[in-house]
Amino acid sequence: MKKRILAVLCAAALLLSLTACQNQSTSESMSDSSSQSQASQSSESASAEESSSEEQSSVQSEESSEQSSNGGEYVKYVLDGEITPNMISKSRLNEGNKVRLANVIKKLQNSEEVTVGYIGGSITQGTSAGNDLCYAKLTTNWLEEKFPNAKINYVNAGIGATGSYIGVHRVGTDLLSQNPDLVFVEFSVNDTTEATERNKESYDSLLRTIWQYETNPAIITIVTTQEDGTSFQQYHSEIAIKYDLPMISYHDAILDVIDHGDIEWKDISDDNIHPNVPGHKIVSQLIQSYISDVIAELDSISGEESDFSEPATNAGFVNGQLLTPSNTEACGTGFDVQNTLFGGFNGYWMARAKSGESYGDTALTFEVTAKNIGILYGKMTSKATFADIYVDDEFVTTLNADFSGGWGNYVECAQLKTFDEEGKHTVKIVPKDADAASMFIVNALAIA
Repeated sequence: MKKRILAVLCAAALLLSLTACQNQSTSESMSDSSSQSQASQSSESASAEESSSEEQSSVQSEESSEQSSNGGEYVKYVLDGEITPNMISKSRLNEGNKVRLANVIKKLQNSEEVTVGYIGGSITQGTSAGNDLCYAKLTTNWLEEKFPNAKINYVNAGIGATGSYIGVHRVGTDLLSQNPDLVFVEFSVNDTTEATERNKESYDSLLRTIWQYETNPAIITIVTTQEDGTSFQQYHSEIAIKYDLPMISYHDAILDVIDHGDIEWKDISDDNIHPNVPGHKIVSQLIQSYISDVIAELDSISGEESDFSEPATNAGFVNGQLLTPSNTEACGTGFDVQNTLFGGFNGYWMARAKSGESYGDTALTFEVTAKNIGILYGKMTSKATFADIYVDDEFVTTLNADFSGGWGNYVECAQLKTFDEEGKHTVKIVPKDADAASMFIVNALAIA
C-alpha cells in the first residue's frame, strides 16, 4: 500500500514539474513574441517616419521647383518694379533661332539704320496705355538708348479689333512697305474666335509673308492674354516652334505672378484684356530681357536661319492684299465711297437706306483674280443691316453688320471662298432691306 502511495506521489510530482516547465516555456514564448512585436512596431514606426520624411522632402522639393522654374528661390514681383528671374523664365516660351536677330543687333552696333515694326491688335496699338507708353514704343525707346548712334525707324501697325486674318492681308501695305529689319507679331487675343483653323492658317501665312520679304526681317512673336487666360497661345506656339521663332509669353509670366498672389489683374489692366501702363511696361521688359541675352551671347550665334521650307498649315493667305477704295474700282449702284476713317481703315463703300425705303437694286460688284477671297465689313452699334454675298453668281453667305449693345464700331472679316487654283471671279454684295433706317459698309475685299 505504501509503495502504491509513493508511486502516485512521484507521478504527481513529475506532472507538476512538467506543467511548470510548460508554463515557463509559454511565458518565455509570449515574452519573445511581445518583444518581436514591439521591435516590429518600432521598426515600422521608424520606417514610417523615414517614409514621411522622404515624402516631406519630396514635397518640399516639388514646392521649391514650383517656387522658381529657373532653379533659384522664388522672388516676389513688386508692381511697377523690375521683372523677376521667374517671370523671365516663364516668358521664354521658345528661345528660337537667333541668327536674324543677331544680324539686326550687329547693324545697331555698327550705327546703321534699322527699322523696327510691330503688327497686332489693340494691345499693340496701345489701348489703355497710349502711343508713348505702349510696349512697342517703350521697346523702341530702349533700343535707341541701348544703341544711341544708330538710326532707328519706328513703325506701329497695330489696329484694334483685328486678328491675323486681317493682319496678313494688310501687312504688305502697312508694314513691309517700310522695309523692316525686325518685326514683332502680336495677335494672340484677337485670334481667339470661332474661326480656329482659319486663324491658324492666317497666322502661319503672316509669319511666312514677313519672313520671305526682301529685307530678311527677324521676327519675335508675342503672346498676350485675357484675364481668364483666354489666348491663342496653344496654336500660335505650335507654328512658332515649328519655325523655331522666338516667342515671348506675357500670358505665362503675368498669370504666374497673379497666381502667386504678388499682384492682381486690376493692377496691370483696366479691363479684362488690355494691359495698362504697368502692364505694357512688363511686356516691354520681357522683350528687353530677351534681346539683352541675345546681345550677351552675340559672338556665339551663327549657323543656319530658321527653316521655312515647309509650311505649318496650308498657308493659303501668303502675300494677301486688301482691295480698298484707294486702289480698286468697284461697280454697281447705291454704294458711295467715303474717304474717312472707320475702324482704323481709311476709306470704305457705304450703302444707306432711310426708314421705310428699300435698297432696291443696290449692289457692289468686284472683279478679282484670286485663289482665296474674303471681305472686311463694318460692324455697327446702330443702324446696321444684313447683306447677301455672291461669288460667281452663287450665293455664299449672309453677313450681319448689327452690333447693337456692343462696345463700339469695328471692322469684321469673313473668308468667303477658296478655290483649288487662282482664277478670275466676280464678288457681289447685296444689302437687305430693314424695318428702320440702316446701312452696310464694305471696307475691303481680302484676296490671296
